[in-house]
Amino acid sequence: MSTEPGNALTALRDTPFELLQELERRSKLALAGPAAAKGDAQEWVGIGFRLGTDWLLVARHEVREVMIIPSQAARVPGAKPWVVGLVNVRGQLLPLVDLKQFLGAGTGGGHAARVLVLNSREFPLGIVVDEVIGFRRFLVTEFAQECPDTVVRCERYLDGSYNRGDDTWPIFNMAKLLETKEFQHVAAE
Repeated sequence: MSTEPGNALTALRDTPFELLQELERRSKLALAGPAAAKGDAQEWVGIGFRLGTDWLLVARHEVREVMIIPSQAARVPGAKPWVVGLVNVRGQLLPLVDLKQFLGAGTGGGHAARVLVLNSREFPLGIVVDEVIGFRRFLVTEFAQECPDTVVRCERYLDGSYNRGDDTWPIFNMAKLLETKEFQHVAAE
């Protein structure tokens, strides 16, 4: 294969998958700038989800799986309204929590709603969100400490954001959520 950029892409026209891989590689290099040309570009991967009108990220390592909301959830008597209930997932009980309702921004749900099953042995838990759009990849150079204001008022659980072009993706830290007394106290008064 020739080392000239145009010829390299032309040579890949009969192998669409390899062509897409090469285009993705070049796009990442262009976004990363000089550091990527040296091979120093590091990537952060998260899962994009929506709460109300806010698009957020959660670190990939904080989520074990994404699933459709189970049709049957056993209500927990005496629990706060944001505790959806308990569901049986492959023989294990999993508590479900409506994150939007916990934050005081209304109830989640709808046809696009999903459950983020947290990757925690200590707190097996499913977090109901309005929508999940899958993996989002960012270069570490796109990270910013600043967090934008959100409609659902979740700033205290945010750990910076990733910025690409005009888009800002706040990072929701599930560990911060699990550590708060308000979240741990699920009994209704």
